[in-house]
Amino acid sequence: MAIKVNGSDVSVPDDPRVSLLDLLRETLHLSGTKKGCNQGACGACTVLVDGERILSCLALAVQYDGRAVTSVEGLAQGGELHPLQTAFVEHDGFQCGYCTPGQLCSAVGMAAELKRGMPSLVTADLAADTVPISRVEFQERMSGNLCRCGAHNGIMDAISEIYGDLTEVAE
Repeated sequence: MAIKVNGSDVSVPDDPRVSLLDLLRETLHLSGTKKGCNQGACGACTVLVDGERILSCLALAVQYDGRAVTSVEGLAQGGELHPLQTAFVEHDGFQCGYCTPGQLCSAVGMAAELKRGMPSLVTADLAADTVPISRVEFQERMSGNLCRCGAHNGIMDAISEIYGDLTEVAE
């Protein structure tokens, strides 16, 4: 049994109680993914599994046998930061940085959801093939990722730069 983590095969832990978060941090020493509340309420532990965002503190590692996990360390490719990582730096999308890895992974997963036309709680037309991008749409989709430092404006500006034009704010 193996999980592909950031492109490399990793053995599934013998202990079925090991969370995906603990596998990443304690076994693989990938410290980017953070243990915030450890209850699925803050989003600091968000990673991508087959491109979809999940809370790794609530996931057992054995559940992801045969699947591809991407942590914040896996977003950069070939020594180059992911464009969203660069935008976070340019827009001061972090202060203490604790929530930043989860914010980055969540935003990448959110963009994939938008591309697939997945509606959110604030999407007006649930039958539409595409979801209109707005600041309100982004805020709703990112609401599971908390920032206690108040860097939300920088985070939203970075996401806006990379994933959409937020000049038309939905009311």
